[in-house]
Parts: sequence; structure tokens; C-alpha cells
Amino acid sequence: MPGLKIAHFGLPRQYSELREEILDVTDRVLATGCVMDGHYTKQFESWLAQRNGRDYAVACHSGTQALEIIARFYRERHAVIQKPRVVIPALTYPATANAWITAGWDIIFADVDRWGVIDKVPEISEWDAICMVGLYGHSISERFFRGSWHEGWNQRLIIEDAAQHWLSNCCRRVGVASAISFDPTKNFGSYGNGGAIVTSDPDVAKFARDWTRNGRASNHGNVGSNSRMSEVDCAQLMVKTYHLDRWQQRRADIARYYITQFQSLPIHCLIQRDNFADHCYQKFVIEVENRDQLKSRLAFDGIDTRIHYERSLHELDAFSAYRCLPSLTKAIALSRRVLTLPLYPELTDSEVEFIADRVRAHVL
Repeated sequence: MPGLKIAHFGLPRQYSELREEILDVTDRVLATGCVMDGHYTKQFESWLAQRNGRDYAVACHSGTQALEIIARFYRERHAVIQKPRVVIPALTYPATANAWITAGWDIIFADVDRWGVIDKVPEISEWDAICMVGLYGHSISERFFRGSWHEGWNQRLIIEDAAQHWLSNCCRRVGVASAISFDPTKNFGSYGNGGAIVTSDPDVAKFARDWTRNGRASNHGNVGSNSRMSEVDCAQLMVKTYHLDRWQQRRADIARYYITQFQSLPIHCLIQRDNFADHCYQKFVIEVENRDQLKSRLAFDGIDTRIHYERSLHELDAFSAYRCLPSLTKAIALSRRVLTLPLYPELTDSEVEFIADRVRAHVL
């Protein structure tokens, strides 16, 4: 069946379900004339801090900007170092690297494990910070608190690029600050750009609030930029807070069905069975031979799939000059073999069954 029938993202369907609530709250905001830094912004930041078990949340323009703000704060703390070094996984979205580079850091790319999460890192003396990325929605806290692979890191700077995984493991945070994204494609997305910094460090929170308002919050005592979320965005996201847990449960049910259907096939599902409940089901990614052929065949069946991501960061021209650890073989291998299937609450049971059936038919 040529042409797409099942879209990769379900934003139009979600809006159809929430349309009256979204239009009502939007009208109420616009009628007040207070379109920035109003009641809904404060309410949303309070909800976000509480949900993440942190003392502060500062909304900003995007998840990338949130990570950059955190990186800028700690760049100032490392002012005696000409260019501090941060370790980031080689397999992630370019925004992770862009944020640190823009803030004046040097990058060291590390390999990932078979789930796409950062694996081995250099000796502690070789880096000043590490940026944890829960790729596809993997829990970082579950690994960090239970595993021994982070031994010795407790005295180092740990930052979360939590754009994909912040809802995992009941929003249990690690490190000193986390960057969150409300990109429309995320589990909990706005209708435009949006992000936030969550932390329990009052200095980080103050720096973030100052920076997002061109330093105005401190009488322009610091430099900064204009990086706020609008009152409308925050109000619309507050509407979605009442539906979020139901959406998450539906995502989990779909992911569990996929895993069951693919268990006897030569498919590696990048959601761990042992830690399924800790995942936040941001993406359902499979690792499979002949990935591109499968993608083409599913497109012919009317199923829209994506690749996250086609190349590891150190293979991209923009980042080719940065240091890599000796072996990044797992990141490279995954980038050639991963395929993301549709995963959103508005998928019907019949659509989920059709997707699983078509994958099985083409992989057998």
C-alpha cells in the first residue's frame, strides 16, 4: 500500500482529543494580556520541580537552551581552566554536543552499551564533567544508583541531558542539574519549542532565571539572552499534566506488546525486559539487520518509521575535530542498525497489531 497511513507522531490526534481544553486555556491567557511570566508559568515550574523531586525549575525556550545554560553556569565555575572537558555519548542528538560547545567546553566522545547508554569513560583525571543521556527513554538513575560502573564519580560534576528520559524511573534525578525538553515529539510536548532546568542548587536556578531574561532578574548584573517559555505554552502544558500518567501507561502497554511479538525474531528491542518499568517509553527502537530495507518495506505498507540516529556524533563533520575514546564500535554499529517504530498513546489496538504484524512479516 503506497503512501503513509500510520504517522510516526500522533500530535494531531492528541490535539483533537484536547482541543476544547487547549483552546479554552489559551483564550483565558490571551484575554488577560499577561503573555509572559504569569500565573501559569509559575504553576508549571512548581509542578515540574515537584514532579522531579527538585527544589527549583526554570522554564526556557528549548531543551538545548536548558543544557547550554547549565553548561554555561559550570563553565564559569571552571574559569581557571582554559577549556574544561565534558564526556558525552557518541550516539545522541547533535543538540547535546552543540549545547556544551556553545558554552565553551571541550568534548570527549564515549561509546555506548547495547541499549544506547554511555558505557566506559576515560580516567577521572581526564574530564571535568560527564553528561548522561538516557537515550530513547532509558533510566539513568536506575543504572547510576544500582550499578558500580560510576564508582568514583561522586566527586565529579554529573549533568543530565534528560530530554528523552526525564519521565523514567518516577523522575528520579541524578547529578546537580538536568535539562528537560518539551519538543512536540516528546512524551510531554508543547506545540512549539520549550525546555526547563531542574535543580536543587539555588545558584544554578538563579543563574538560569537571570540568563533567560537577559540578566534582568539581577538588574542586568549578568549577561544572558531572551529564552523564556510563553504563558500560553505553560498553560497548555498544565492541561496536559492531567493526562500524562494515562498516556504513559498506554505507551507502556504498546511497548510491552511489541516486545512480546518480536521475542522469537532476530530483533533486539532497546528496552530492557529486566528494567521495563524504569523506562519512560519515549521511543520504541529496534536493532535489526538490513535496517534500511525494513524501513522501505514498512513505508510501502503505510507505516512511517524514523532512524535515531543514522550516524554517531563523531562521524559528523561538525564534531570530527573533537576527541574520541579509542573504540566507539557499539555507537557506530547501533547507528547502522536502529529503527524507531511508531509509539504514541493515540495509536489504536488494530494499528499496533498491524505494525507488529508487518515487522514480523519482513524480518522472518
